[in-house]
Amino acid sequence: MHRFAILLLFTPLLSAETAADARTLVNQYCTGCHNQKLKTGGIALDTPDLNKVDADAPLWERVLRKVNAGEMPPGGLPRPTAPVAASFTDWLAEQLDQAAAAHPNPGHPTIHRLNRAEYSNAVRDLLSLDIQPGSKLPPDDSGYGFDNIGDVLSLSPVLIERYISAARMVSRLAVGDPAVKPDVTEFDAVKGRNAPRGRISDELPFDSTGGMLISYAFPADAEYVIKIKGPGGKSSELRVPVKAGTRSLGVTFLAQNELPEIVTGLNFGRRGAVAFTPSPIDGKMDIRLDGVRLKLVDIQYTTTPQLTSVTISGPFNVTGVGETPSRQRIFVCHEESDACARQILTALARRAYRRSVSNPDISPLMGFYQAGHREAGFDKGIEMALRAVLVSPDFLFRVERDPANLPPGTAHRVSDFELASRLSFFLWSSIPDDELLHLAEQGKLKDPEVLAAQVSRMLDDRKSQAFVSNFAGQWLYLRNLEQVKPDPDVFPEYDATLKQSFERETELFFDAILRENRPVTDLLSANFSFLNDRLAKHYGVPDVYGSQFRRVALNDCNRGGLLGQGSILTVTSYPNRTSVVQRGKWVLENLLGSPPPPPPPNVPSLGDRSKNGKELTMRQLMEEHRANPVCSSCHSRMDPIGFALENYDGVGAWRAKDGGSAIDVSGKLPDGTLFEGPAGLTKLLLTKYRQQFISTFAGKLLTYALGRGLEYYDGPAVRVIMRDAAKDNSTIPALIQAIVASPQFQMRRSPES
Repeated sequence: MHRFAILLLFTPLLSAETAADARTLVNQYCTGCHNQKLKTGGIALDTPDLNKVDADAPLWERVLRKVNAGEMPPGGLPRPTAPVAASFTDWLAEQLDQAAAAHPNPGHPTIHRLNRAEYSNAVRDLLSLDIQPGSKLPPDDSGYGFDNIGDVLSLSPVLIERYISAARMVSRLAVGDPAVKPDVTEFDAVKGRNAPRGRISDELPFDSTGGMLISYAFPADAEYVIKIKGPGGKSSELRVPVKAGTRSLGVTFLAQNELPEIVTGLNFGRRGAVAFTPSPIDGKMDIRLDGVRLKLVDIQYTTTPQLTSVTISGPFNVTGVGETPSRQRIFVCHEESDACARQILTALARRAYRRSVSNPDISPLMGFYQAGHREAGFDKGIEMALRAVLVSPDFLFRVERDPANLPPGTAHRVSDFELASRLSFFLWSSIPDDELLHLAEQGKLKDPEVLAAQVSRMLDDRKSQAFVSNFAGQWLYLRNLEQVKPDPDVFPEYDATLKQSFERETELFFDAILRENRPVTDLLSANFSFLNDRLAKHYGVPDVYGSQFRRVALNDCNRGGLLGQGSILTVTSYPNRTSVVQRGKWVLENLLGSPPPPPPPNVPSLGDRSKNGKELTMRQLMEEHRANPVCSSCHSRMDPIGFALENYDGVGAWRAKDGGSAIDVSGKLPDGTLFEGPAGLTKLLLTKYRQQFISTFAGKLLTYALGRGLEYYDGPAVRVIMRDAAKDNSTIPALIQAIVASPQFQMRRSPES
């Protein structure tokens, strides 16, 4: 037996189909480092019983993740062949999945406070009032890459005060107040290099450039004074009657009158550079309300025209509160009686609290109504009660309750109302609509066919744009573009318009992959994008004209997919140069789900690029940096990926040289895999790491859907989601449907005792 055991240890394993096979492989490749004596990485694999994998599920989920990612065994040590490693991971996953299916663990989500985006959307859908009140709240903390994570959404005294203030503002605007006092609101324009250029909105003239588009809630039918500070500090003022409601005010300049920037510089003649003062140019400033021109103003300017600010004052000479969408939404009856008030508040509370309501819910609201009614009449009473709804914990928090007398640690299905809220906040970042609430009230939402149909309906609804902006915006770091400030001396072409174009391109691209039911891998491989003339010029794509975004076929294999988009390349760069490390880390973390550990303390910065009178390339600098053994282990994974993207500069433009030398974009991973350039990296992600990318995307999507970080017990759910979605070509809608059908989404576990 002893001799047989020795032979077994050194004989290559052809497959791992039993616990004994798995133990042989683990002993052969793992336990030399991961044993009770050494415990490398805090892991010992020589003692756990592989006949009872579920007893050590956290450990084996970690092993599964590391082996699938190719991180273990480490580079330089013996490795099993790819088929043997796959056989082992398949067997291990099957054991873990069977145990999870027999004893599902959906986790115990904490109470979720509405984040700023959810609060704004909830107010919009509850009251037909789109004024973004969430922007008045403090920024939300993030966890696991998203700002809808229940564990980090705390409630501070400052936030409570802001909620009270927002509720007062929202309720007044929604109900309307004929006695509202005039107010002054000033909107400062972005000026200088970051001022927008080109047509900034479809609501403005096709031949317009720059300016501002403002959404403003006019509180009453009245007159308002609009004051515009334009080029040279000159003001334009007009007084106009406006109906109550949220309306868009646009101020822009007609493009054909724009002065070319070159005239503001130096005139290069025979005698060299001579400064001069250009003559004023006649132009037009266009002012519009809801797309209808209010006034065309003659202006003069000597540089490209820019706004300073727009001020709205009023209301003056109020004639009424108007029949706004908000009032139509609120006043489901019109007789000024307690019975009508109760009917109004019952309808409001049902939508706001996302469930059926009863007398204990309505009685306190009627108390606020009666106090307001005594003070200033029926409408004031409704306003006071609405204010109470908007600060109620039932509105501000997503509360899920466990059934009474449930044993600790028991998994159970959430109620249909709770399921409706999970679904609406996942896909709409908002409250359920009447159709969802009606199905929940009937107990039909849990039916698989009904639920699947609702997911499809909700994805087709325009409100699902919130899923694109909130999920993709955070997963892909698009929100970080607002904080990125490239050095104007190094990247003079970067400005606010280019930044907005970057963000718009990626949102439209993600949206197309979603709406067209394309495989999620098309996010990496699609040979099209959405460009306007400014972005096309930046990328070197010919024959794209005008400020409108349109779908453009890409013939350059290095520009297609996410890795060729300026948004990703800019947020993973430093202000004055590219970052091999940040780009490599972004791919590892966001596309492959295997982020490197945090850097050790006191890591030295990169050295001076100039050495012995020669400018070093980024590769040469990084090679010097990772010569330190402490740095080498992580950099060997990140740097090859980052080097493959070095043809893109710090704002995503293509370049051939760095430091005066041709850029070397070849890479070699720790396991010996070779690749070259963006196209080579993309091909590697779509072949060797295809399943890992899909798994990472599914995990990010599940994290966002649940509003919590994933734990070891979510691993089997992710694998089931992937298998179910694979039946429909692993499209984003298929992954969403599989998530919604999963125990993690439809169930919760009662707390442990």
